[in-house]
Amino acid sequence: MRIVPVPYDHPDAAKLMAAVQQVYVERYGGEDITPMTPADFDPPQGLFLVGYQGDEPVACGAWRAHDGPEPDFRDGDAEFKRMYVADSARGRGFARMILSELERTAALCGRKRAVLETGTKQPEAIALYTSSGYAEIPKFGVYRCEPESRCYGKDLTSV
Repeated sequence: MRIVPVPYDHPDAAKLMAAVQQVYVERYGGEDITPMTPADFDPPQGLFLVGYQGDEPVACGAWRAHDGPEPDFRDGDAEFKRMYVADSARGRGFARMILSELERTAALCGRKRAVLETGTKQPEAIALYTSSGYAEIPKFGVYRCEPESRCYGKDLTSV
Protein backbone atom coordinates (compact mmCIF):
# COMPACT_ATOMS: atom_id res chain seq x y z
CA MET A 1 0.00 0.00 0.00
CA ARG A 2 1.21 3.48 -0.92
CA ILE A 3 0.31 6.17 1.68
CA VAL A 4 -0.20 9.71 0.40
CA PRO A 5 -1.01 12.95 2.26
CA VAL A 6 -4.09 14.59 0.72
CA PRO A 7 -6.33 17.52 1.65
CA TYR A 8 -9.27 16.66 3.92
CA ASP A 9 -11.68 17.53 1.10
CA HIS A 10 -9.85 15.49 -1.58
CA PRO A 11 -12.33 13.25 -3.48
CA ASP A 12 -10.60 10.03 -2.34
CA ALA A 13 -10.65 11.19 1.29
CA ALA A 14 -14.33 12.11 0.94
CA LYS A 15 -15.12 8.67 -0.52
CA LEU A 16 -13.43 6.84 2.36
CA MET A 17 -14.94 9.15 5.00
CA ALA A 18 -18.41 8.50 3.58
CA ALA A 19 -17.74 4.77 3.90
CA VAL A 20 -16.60 5.06 7.53
CA GLN A 21 -19.62 7.23 8.35
CA GLN A 22 -21.81 4.44 6.98
CA VAL A 23 -20.10 2.02 9.37
CA TYR A 24 -20.99 4.37 12.24
CA VAL A 25 -24.61 4.48 11.06
CA GLU A 26 -24.78 0.67 10.91
CA ARG A 27 -23.13 0.13 14.29
CA TYR A 28 -24.30 3.12 16.32
CA GLY A 29 -27.36 4.42 14.48
CA GLY A 30 -25.84 7.70 13.31
CA GLU A 31 -22.83 9.45 11.85
CA ASP A 32 -19.93 10.82 13.91
CA ILE A 33 -20.88 14.39 14.84
CA THR A 34 -17.47 15.48 16.14
CA PRO A 35 -16.92 19.03 14.84
CA MET A 36 -14.17 19.13 12.22
CA THR A 37 -13.12 21.47 9.43
CA PRO A 38 -10.78 20.87 6.49
CA ALA A 39 -8.34 23.39 8.00
CA ASP A 40 -7.98 21.16 11.10
CA PHE A 41 -5.98 18.75 8.95
CA ASP A 42 -3.72 21.22 7.14
CA PRO A 43 0.00 20.65 7.81
CA PRO A 44 1.80 21.27 10.07
CA GLN A 45 -1.12 21.29 12.52
CA GLY A 46 -2.73 18.21 11.02
CA LEU A 47 -2.57 15.67 8.23
CA PHE A 48 -4.96 13.47 6.26
CA LEU A 49 -3.57 10.25 4.75
CA VAL A 50 -5.03 7.99 2.09
CA GLY A 51 -3.65 4.53 1.40
CA TYR A 52 -3.75 3.32 -2.19
CA GLN A 53 -3.57 -0.16 -3.59
CA GLY A 54 -2.71 0.54 -7.18
CA ASP A 55 -4.95 3.51 -8.04
CA GLU A 56 -7.71 2.48 -5.62
CA PRO A 57 -8.10 4.37 -2.32
CA VAL A 58 -8.50 1.64 0.32
CA ALA A 59 -7.54 3.17 3.67
CA CYS A 60 -7.40 6.48 5.48
CA GLY A 61 -6.60 8.16 8.74
CA ALA A 62 -5.92 11.67 9.97
CA TRP A 63 -4.62 13.66 12.90
CA ARG A 64 -5.16 17.19 14.13
CA ALA A 65 -3.23 19.12 16.75
CA HIS A 66 -4.64 20.06 20.13
CA ASP A 67 -2.94 22.16 22.79
CA GLY A 68 -5.31 21.94 25.73
CA PRO A 69 -7.45 22.83 27.43
CA GLU A 70 -7.37 20.07 29.99
CA PRO A 71 -9.06 17.82 30.96
CA ASP A 72 -9.92 16.95 27.34
CA PHE A 73 -6.54 17.63 25.76
CA ARG A 74 -2.98 18.38 26.82
CA ASP A 75 -0.46 20.62 25.11
CA GLY A 76 1.13 18.57 22.34
CA ASP A 77 -1.77 16.19 21.67
CA ALA A 78 -2.57 14.81 18.22
CA GLU A 79 -6.15 13.57 17.92
CA PHE A 80 -6.47 10.71 15.45
CA LYS A 81 -9.63 10.65 13.34
CA ARG A 82 -11.20 8.73 10.45
CA MET A 83 -9.22 5.51 10.66
CA TYR A 84 -10.78 3.23 8.07
CA VAL A 85 -9.91 0.34 5.76
CA ALA A 86 -12.27 -0.71 2.96
CA ASP A 87 -13.83 -4.16 3.32
CA SER A 88 -12.00 -5.34 0.18
CA ALA A 89 -8.60 -4.49 1.71
CA ARG A 90 -9.00 -5.76 5.27
CA GLY A 91 -6.73 -8.34 6.84
CA ARG A 92 -3.55 -7.11 5.15
CA GLY A 93 -2.14 -4.88 7.88
CA PHE A 94 -3.20 -1.63 6.21
CA ALA A 95 -4.80 -0.19 9.37
CA ARG A 96 -1.57 -0.77 11.29
CA MET A 97 0.40 0.89 8.47
CA ILE A 98 -1.84 3.97 8.52
CA LEU A 99 -1.69 4.13 12.33
CA SER A 100 2.11 3.90 12.28
CA GLU A 101 2.37 6.68 9.68
CA LEU A 102 0.00 8.89 11.70
CA GLU A 103 2.16 8.38 14.78
CA ARG A 104 5.37 9.06 12.85
CA THR A 105 4.14 12.24 11.16
CA ALA A 106 2.51 13.62 14.32
CA ALA A 107 5.74 13.06 16.26
CA LEU A 108 7.76 14.75 13.49
CA CYS A 109 5.48 17.78 13.87
CA GLY A 110 6.24 17.96 17.59
CA ARG A 111 3.12 16.22 18.89
CA LYS A 112 3.78 14.45 22.19
CA ARG A 113 0.74 12.21 22.62
CA ALA A 114 -1.73 10.52 20.28
CA VAL A 115 -5.34 10.43 21.51
CA LEU A 116 -8.41 8.93 19.89
CA GLU A 117 -12.01 7.99 20.52
CA THR A 118 -13.69 4.81 19.36
CA GLY A 119 -16.56 2.69 20.57
CA THR A 120 -17.39 -0.70 22.01
CA LYS A 121 -19.11 -1.69 18.74
CA GLN A 122 -15.74 -1.47 16.98
CA PRO A 123 -13.85 -4.33 18.66
CA GLU A 124 -11.41 -4.59 15.75
CA ALA A 125 -10.38 -0.96 16.30
CA ILE A 126 -9.95 -1.46 20.03
CA ALA A 127 -7.83 -4.56 19.35
CA LEU A 128 -5.64 -2.59 16.90
CA TYR A 129 -5.07 0.26 19.33
CA THR A 130 -4.39 -1.85 22.41
CA SER A 131 -2.03 -4.14 20.49
CA SER A 132 -0.21 -1.01 19.26
CA GLY A 133 0.53 0.28 22.75
CA TYR A 134 -2.51 2.49 23.38
CA ALA A 135 -3.95 2.64 26.88
CA GLU A 136 -7.41 3.73 27.91
CA ILE A 137 -7.57 7.39 29.01
CA PRO A 138 -10.39 9.56 30.40
CA LYS A 139 -13.11 10.20 27.84
CA PHE A 140 -13.05 13.44 25.88
CA GLY A 141 -15.00 15.18 23.15
CA VAL A 142 -18.65 15.06 22.18
CA TYR A 143 -19.02 11.40 23.21
CA ARG A 144 -17.47 11.71 26.70
CA CYS A 145 -20.81 10.88 28.35
CA GLU A 146 -21.71 7.98 26.04
CA PRO A 147 -21.39 4.57 27.72
CA GLU A 148 -20.21 2.95 24.45
CA SER A 149 -17.38 5.47 23.98
CA ARG A 150 -13.77 4.53 24.72
CA CYS A 151 -10.76 6.84 24.51
CA TYR A 152 -7.14 5.80 24.17
CA GLY A 153 -3.77 7.51 24.25
CA LYS A 154 -0.15 6.76 23.48
CA ASP A 155 3.05 8.68 24.17
CA LEU A 156 4.73 9.76 20.94
CA THR A 157 8.00 11.04 22.35
CA SER A 158 9.72 7.71 21.70
CA VAL A 159 8.20 7.07 18.24
